[in-house]
Amino acid sequence: MTRYKITAPRLLNSVVSLPASKSISNRALIIYALSGGHLLPHNLSDCDDTEVILDALRYMPTEINIKAAGTAMRFMTAYLSVMRGTRVITGTERMKHRPIRILVDALRELGADIEYAGQEGYPPLRITGRSLNGGTLEIEGSVSSQYISALLMIGPVLEKGLELRLTGEIISKPYIDLTLWMMREFGADADWTAGDTITVNPKPYQNREYFIENDWSGASYWYEMVALANNRDTEVRLSGLMDGSKQGDSIVRYIFSLLGVKTVFETKDTNKPQMVTLKRNGRCVPRLEYDFVNAPDLAQTIVATCIAKEIPFHFKGLATLKIKETDRIEALKREMRKLGYVLEDRNDSELLWNGERCQPSMEAGIDTYEDHRMALAFAPLALKFGSLIINNPQVVSKSYPTFWEGLQEAGYEIEELND
Repeated sequence: MTRYKITAPRLLNSVVSLPASKSISNRALIIYALSGGHLLPHNLSDCDDTEVILDALRYMPTEINIKAAGTAMRFMTAYLSVMRGTRVITGTERMKHRPIRILVDALRELGADIEYAGQEGYPPLRITGRSLNGGTLEIEGSVSSQYISALLMIGPVLEKGLELRLTGEIISKPYIDLTLWMMREFGADADWTAGDTITVNPKPYQNREYFIENDWSGASYWYEMVALANNRDTEVRLSGLMDGSKQGDSIVRYIFSLLGVKTVFETKDTNKPQMVTLKRNGRCVPRLEYDFVNAPDLAQTIVATCIAKEIPFHFKGLATLKIKETDRIEALKREMRKLGYVLEDRNDSELLWNGERCQPSMEAGIDTYEDHRMALAFAPLALKFGSLIINNPQVVSKSYPTFWEGLQEAGYEIEELND
């Protein structure tokens, strides 16, 4: 097992090259492939999740292994349903226990030929692609937005297009809006036509040059570091972000304004990728209550920040954390105990901390559970504790391959420990 000992610098003052957005890259690749063109997007993410989609589209083998990439599993399942040929799509052991029945049932209703090649309701899948009629489809709005985005992106190539009606509570809506915005960027006719209905007309995509913004999710870990730094001269500059970003996780700048971080954009052009400066403003709320239903990937970062700043919290909208790369609610509870903090969960969708402490036991290090966001969210806590051990740190390659190099450039010491 690889282990890193992370030691924080005395002063945090750095310019950071963020990775390209994984969410935008993955959508752009599927849309690019459906457009039938030959132009690849500029500034494509080099993370594992994007690489598996890129490799699958380039080589289209009879068996596609998307490893631990949940986005790739959902998006490629829909894509393969409308592409000629029979292929099996599979992944890691964890992926084989992540449910996909809702998406498979929806695609079958549209006429897709999909069989379970293992356990019913879970990957691997055997998919025989063909032309699909499309039409009207109903799906729960409370399911993963990746299911909804996967269906929407194939809408323009369906013979009758797609009318998608979402029932019940609609979660992660910013991710759905991001998908629709990108589809329109490539010439699709797709939009909300009612509060619960999205209509995609059968208008083909147009291949075009496209530049991908950098990743607001990746920016969140630097926000965490600025929030935890004690020096008033702390300053971090982040490249390639947009003030008018369509990324759902751009809400991070609002959340961290409540936790002591000020965001300054280089220019007033909201649609231009630019340099963003993070500074301490020294003002924090005494308690934080927040519903993460539209930004669940930020939850671990905000939990870690509040714990380190000893800000009690009550977070809701975390139901999807149970079916991510790991059960993130349980993982947070277990690892925070190592640091001496006792979290409470409720209804499989809420996390609370009211100041309860326990005896810390940090020697074994923070386990990452094959979950990139566990490593990314916990590493900045070295600023709180002086140093911290992260087990299996290589998991960051799933979304932020250059994270450890970025920390070193910012003055962190990273020592690989030998067991």
